[in-house]
Amino acid sequence: MTASEAGSAAWPGRHLGGGSGVSVLVATAIVVADMIGVGVFTSLGFQVKDIPSGFSILLLWTVGGIVALCGVFAYSELGAMFPRSSGEYNFLSRAYHPAFGFLAGWVSATVGFAAPVALAAMAFGEYAKSVFPDLPPIPLAIGVVWLVSIVQLTGVKHSSTFQLVATILKVVLIVAFLVAGFVIGERQPINFLPVQGDFGHIASAPFAIGLVFVMYSFSGWNAATYIIGEMHTPQQSLPRALLAGTLIVMVLYVALNAVFLYATPIGKLAGQLDVASVAGSAIFGGIGGRIVGAMICVGLISSISAMMWIGPRVMMTMGEDIPALRVFSRKSANGAPAYAILFQLAVANLLLFTRSFEAVLEFIQFSLLFCSFFTVLGVIKLRITAPDLPRPYRAWGYPVTPLVFLLVTAFMMYYLLTERPGQSLSSMLIMLSGLLIYAIFRKRPDAATASDNRA
Repeated sequence: MTASEAGSAAWPGRHLGGGSGVSVLVATAIVVADMIGVGVFTSLGFQVKDIPSGFSILLLWTVGGIVALCGVFAYSELGAMFPRSSGEYNFLSRAYHPAFGFLAGWVSATVGFAAPVALAAMAFGEYAKSVFPDLPPIPLAIGVVWLVSIVQLTGVKHSSTFQLVATILKVVLIVAFLVAGFVIGERQPINFLPVQGDFGHIASAPFAIGLVFVMYSFSGWNAATYIIGEMHTPQQSLPRALLAGTLIVMVLYVALNAVFLYATPIGKLAGQLDVASVAGSAIFGGIGGRIVGAMICVGLISSISAMMWIGPRVMMTMGEDIPALRVFSRKSANGAPAYAILFQLAVANLLLFTRSFEAVLEFIQFSLLFCSFFTVLGVIKLRITAPDLPRPYRAWGYPVTPLVFLLVTAFMMYYLLTERPGQSLSSMLIMLSGLLIYAIFRKRPDAATASDNRA
């Protein structure tokens, strides 16, 4: 029995059929919404401190997009082979062992999505203060999470409409900001073509470290893999959605950084966290901060919506496989995994009330990179150990593209281990706790019986 066959047999309920509810357009919107958070609006200030070159900065963001695309090609191959919702939980179970899949699912289902939801909601509350100064951020953060969760509870049809409209509005506002920046903004003495000295910037340590944080801004390119089971013809739709969404975000990211540099003196950007507001003030004057704040608030709604959609699908799928979690697999009359959504809502609210979401995010970064690394490595493993498995989509550029992704991800993990050893160790402990819980589930009589009743 191959590792893939073992992974598909160990839990009941495995199926390859796709759903018929989510179109390529909506899946693409989920990818775009999940990727574009606050990272691109806050990273540039720290990059230009050590890389004061327009060409080098845009190349940095372009390289980040290319690495993300390398991940897209690998995940698309696995998603077309095993079209079941839940992302890494499904892929690692198939490529290696259900215990490995449970480890990834445990992290995702508990805090892997709830913490980013809480962070995005808190950012929503903070940016809303620039528009409505008298409104406190915590109630706004909690309110937007509840609003989006209620939409998700209404079912896939309404969720799709809400997600599509919110994401289109987000992209339209960003494009409008870009146009205004290049038309209204006062051009700065910045060169976007290569000049003498750029090679030194590109070959420097700050460029490599900057790529780590650029890749965090690109995280979310795999979003559609968490809802494969709800997609129409996933073998074709998933690769298209992941590719289109990542390319759209890549273009927007490069363009946003270009307009920031075009319209704002580097001296004003260097060391600033909120570079978007600094650039907005340079472009629009005194009201620039409010304009940018409103734009980011609208964008964050679509991001929260995407994460509140895809996150509960991990717990839902785990509930289909594991008797002790079966309650989370139950769906309402309109097809929403209500208990899983409410669970993620409760965790996100807890993190908001305790203000612990930033600490949790730091703790789980290593785990998320670890799972992505082994998921892409799983493509290479299955090409060797199970060459005859049907592959409706084959990773473009194999084996170069997965190797590029693995090298960059390995560097990011090395950076976290050396720069944040405490957080990385905590991340490992979270994963180990998942293995312990998996072992407990495996010893339960009902789990053993379910494991024997192979679907």
